[in-house]
Amino acid sequence: MSTARTALPIQHEPELEGQTVVVIGGSAGIGLETARRARAEGAKVILTARNPERLKHAASELGALRTAAFDAADPASLERFFRDLPTPIDHVMVTAGRPYYGRLADMDLVQVRRLVDEHLMLPLHIARNSASKVRPGGTLLFMGGTGGRRPAVGLAIASAMTAALPALTANLALELAPVRVNLIAAGFVDTGLSAQLLGDELENRRNQLRATLPIRRVVGPADVAALAVQIMTNTALTGATYDVDGGQQFVAA
Repeated sequence: MSTARTALPIQHEPELEGQTVVVIGGSAGIGLETARRARAEGAKVILTARNPERLKHAASELGALRTAAFDAADPASLERFFRDLPTPIDHVMVTAGRPYYGRLADMDLVQVRRLVDEHLMLPLHIARNSASKVRPGGTLLFMGGTGGRRPAVGLAIASAMTAALPALTANLALELAPVRVNLIAAGFVDTGLSAQLLGDELENRRNQLRATLPIRRVVGPADVAALAVQIMTNTALTGATYDVDGGQQFVAA
């Protein structure tokens, strides 16, 4: 006589239960998807973005604890936001900013200066303003890229930022300890920003990546969000750069 056994479902405890996650640039793309993932893991989320309407929609979807609409590249607005935050918070993720591509002869140097500020000064401003707000063992998590690791015409600014951010991250991890500081380096991610940058070439780029990437698919915001939450929950991780590009940096452009 045999006894039938019923498989019991594995119980998954929310990994961010009771914690608070701040997402700078949390109304769309990678930021919004990370906020969704954090909420699914039990976190309360605080969202910021430039666009008030998109921010309102994202906050309504996620039941955000609070929101703030401002330009994160403005130091005064950023300082005011962190000063008014309830204490403590557990994690801060920064997805604000965009890459810059262009030949030297065609560069708008005023725009380049602003973008350099977004990519280098923004992490410094956030680190300074959030250091007293993030609990020990919590996380500052920045976004970078892998595309600029291979020199090419038009990638001078992107390559400089790609090289600078891991060094900045490692040094901040030492200075802000025991708060942890990490960097996610992404390749092409299929977001609204990618669609805006590529326009009519978007589908061609997707098809190229599906054919050439080792994973044979395009990386999406959910892939980055899953890594972000893993970094938040693994308290042994600090000062490091984590690639999520489907192997893009290993294949021909």
